[in-house]
Amino acid sequence: MKLYINRFFGLVAAVILLASCEDVINPDLKDVDPVLVVDAWINDKPEDQVIRLTLSEPYLSGKLPTGVSGAVVTVSYDGGSIDFTEDAGDPGVYRWTTDEATSEEVFGETGREYTLTVTVNGRTFEATSKINRTVAIDSITFEKDDSPFYPDNSYTAQFWATEPEGTGDTYWIRSYKNGEMLSKPSEINIAYDAGFSPGGSFDGITFIPPIREVNPNDVDEDDQPLSPYAIGDSLYVEIHSITYESFTFLNQVIVQTDRPGGFGELFSTPLANVSTNIKAVTPGQLKAVGFFNVSAVQGLGKKLEQEP
Repeated sequence: MKLYINRFFGLVAAVILLASCEDVINPDLKDVDPVLVVDAWINDKPEDQVIRLTLSEPYLSGKLPTGVSGAVVTVSYDGGSIDFTEDAGDPGVYRWTTDEATSEEVFGETGREYTLTVTVNGRTFEATSKINRTVAIDSITFEKDDSPFYPDNSYTAQFWATEPEGTGDTYWIRSYKNGEMLSKPSEINIAYDAGFSPGGSFDGITFIPPIREVNPNDVDEDDQPLSPYAIGDSLYVEIHSITYESFTFLNQVIVQTDRPGGFGELFSTPLANVSTNIKAVTPGQLKAVGFFNVSAVQGLGKKLEQEP
């Protein structure tokens, strides 16, 4: 018993010691060369497609990344290539613009493979992506939620779609409340077939919860959950097909950005760089991170006009 008590008080003392460490420190971090960050998530929606190039900033700099101007950006395929042109006055933003006279013009074709080529200051980088099949959304439903997690008179939403047969499909479900994308780390919603990961045996069925549950994680000033939706709110849901490599990348992003904080952070996964499919094909000092993916997209919207 004495040994148990000593260990207990030793643990309490350690917790108090950790909780009392509030001194502000200014770590002396080594200077490192910036790396090229490639943000190249494009799709077959009938709209402009944008690729962003920036240079990384030191973690504690507090500065926004600097746009990389003057690069040559192309996406090629077995039938030709497409040039992305830098926006005037917006360094680092490269755009492919649809033909305004042909509103149905889209970028890409399901089943085709594409290669991104980026040349910056004489150094060339490449990445490849295939447009995989996606899923049509059958319907969106709202319902009153009486669970203790939300306040009274709360409304939640789900989308309904049946994932096609054939294992190995991966998706990024993007949801927009009143036109604003749900983009918090905790709101990144990805699926392997109709479930979470390989080996789950969720092929060819309706997407399972909580994947099909598309609700914002909003809280009030006291950090208490708010109702995800109210009468008058609109919801738009898109299912983007992604490659398995992109699925892995987004999984790593979730792990690295959706951090618990506080004391629990001591036991969480250490911070680390996420994977990239951007590869250097010419020698040079400049390195690159980021990702290139081309998606097929299906979407559906609905407005909560009255109590379900």
